Amino acid sequence: MPRLTRNYVVVQQKISLLTKASHSMSAYRQILYHIVFRTKGSGKSINLIYSEKLKNYIWGIIKNKKCILFRINCMEDHIHILSDLHPSVALADYIKDIKVSSTKWMKASGFFPSFRGWGIKYCALTYSYKERDIIINYIKNQQEHHKKESFCDEIRRFFKEHGIDMDEKWFWEDS
Repeated sequence: MPRLTRNYVVVQQKISLLTKASHSMSAYRQILYHIVFRTKGSGKSINLIYSEKLKNYIWGIIKNKKCILFRINCMEDHIHILSDLHPSVALADYIKDIKVSSTKWMKASGFFPSFRGWGIKYCALTYSYKERDIIINYIKNQQEHHKKESFCDEIRRFFKEHGIDMDEKWFWEDS
């Protein structure tokens, strides 16, 4: 009888250790997402005078999702975000939450009177942490960059560089 009890206690201790380990483990990840989405109809409806307010609002959404924002920048017709996602957050839900919340805020704020919403599609490209500073600088310099390359050409280039075998016209559809 004592032998059975001893084995039972050892098994219980092992189960307890496994349970504690599974609850204390968290995912380890090092994936950066460069997310790009545009205004509905690609309308130039982001007033750059108030873009800092928009960027701060989106940063708040990202923080509330326990994600890390590395860089955000706006053009009149699109936005670039470089962030890391918390393991509990699905990419599609993350982008949907940013779009829905920022749309409500932008329409209520009065700063963006011609804003009708965000386009349905988005581009999410992955990068390693080694590439972080390059992408941060790329996003930071969007105003200068778009003096040389149109947004349409930029998306086309992204698709080509990342081996996305898809007609980029898909990105421009609003339905």
